[in-house]
Amino acid sequence: MREQVSPEQFVAARTGRESVYLPSNRLGLYLALRHWCTPGQRLLMSPISADEILFLVLAAGLIPVIAPISVLDGNIDAARALLGTVDAVLTTNLYGLPDDVLSMRGPVVIEDVAHAAETSVDGRPLGTFGVAGVFSLSKHAGAGSGGVLVVDGAADRRALEHERDLLLQPGVLRRDVLGVATSAARRLALRLDMARPAMLLARALGLQERREGYRIALRPDELRKAMGAASPGFAAPGLPPLDSWVRADLHDYRHARGSVSRWYQSRCLASLPRERDRRLAGVARLAELPTAAGAVRAHADQPLFRVPLLVADRDHAIAALERRGVPTGYLYDPPYDTYAEAFVEPSPDPEPARWWARHVLPVDPVYAGRALPVVESLQPAPPPPGDRSLSRAA
Repeated sequence: MREQVSPEQFVAARTGRESVYLPSNRLGLYLALRHWCTPGQRLLMSPISADEILFLVLAAGLIPVIAPISVLDGNIDAARALLGTVDAVLTTNLYGLPDDVLSMRGPVVIEDVAHAAETSVDGRPLGTFGVAGVFSLSKHAGAGSGGVLVVDGAADRRALEHERDLLLQPGVLRRDVLGVATSAARRLALRLDMARPAMLLARALGLQERREGYRIALRPDELRKAMGAASPGFAAPGLPPLDSWVRADLHDYRHARGSVSRWYQSRCLASLPRERDRRLAGVARLAELPTAAGAVRAHADQPLFRVPLLVADRDHAIAALERRGVPTGYLYDPPYDTYAEAFVEPSPDPEPARWWARHVLPVDPVYAGRALPVVESLQPAPPPPGDRSLSRAA
């Protein structure tokens, strides 16, 4: 019997870097931000990313500087971003489409590789370009939880492990078993084309975070108060005051994971090579659609996490896909500088991000066959504002 490889060994083998095991990607991002940045520094970031990422940046005491995006991929448009005015950059690699990391010279670069665990640039895996790369085990691998942070040096790895251990909360076997069972049930429901009843049950049981549209409630007055509470020895709020925002959809993001979770995560990672061909085939089929985002065609050889389509009536498409057992998630609408305008430095050109966030429909390429009867007939989104379709070479 082949020996099972741990999550950190798996990611270390892919990247050739030192690795730190984590209960979640979001804890890894916070550790990286705190390790390489100083409170008060300016961090360039995309306006289109998960809610909790913004709150992690605020918890670390950094100033979120919202970047202009390319309408080709929804990522930072490095050609138009003022990289010389910021101290660090946090990439997103939205849906697996790579950020323009080769152009991000000067500031500290931290890579969020949650969506891009299998994406490469010039034959080199993402997660190896910045000072740190943070992977998620719940996205491509579908393990429900877990993350891995990679760095170049053993000294940084040891320091980050120490900082992680200070923030970890005790694990609970019952919670681990429940998390594994929930994740396994979700994967099985998708395979058996039972995603729709599973989604309806989850909503009925209140297992999904309440949202205002596609974002969690900001609660600005509470957030300002929480940000005013600096942690001892750290001139920033830290995680505990902002915990109710950071933990959205993953309340145990800081809880240590036991052997049951780690075994399950390893099993899920081991399945990635077997799923790769199916994912690539789905990307190729969806890339042929006239609604596919421009960068998809340039990266159709990559096993993307999702294939972003840009469509006229997204809400109608989401409902139609759900009826066919294809859930749609990972929608980040509105952009940060609309959602949390008072807490960020807004983009100098916000309209492309608003257009993208309003029209993007991320489709799982593994289930492209189920999705095609719906998405083949969708009308393309109207042209982006100012027709910036050529803002960055595809």
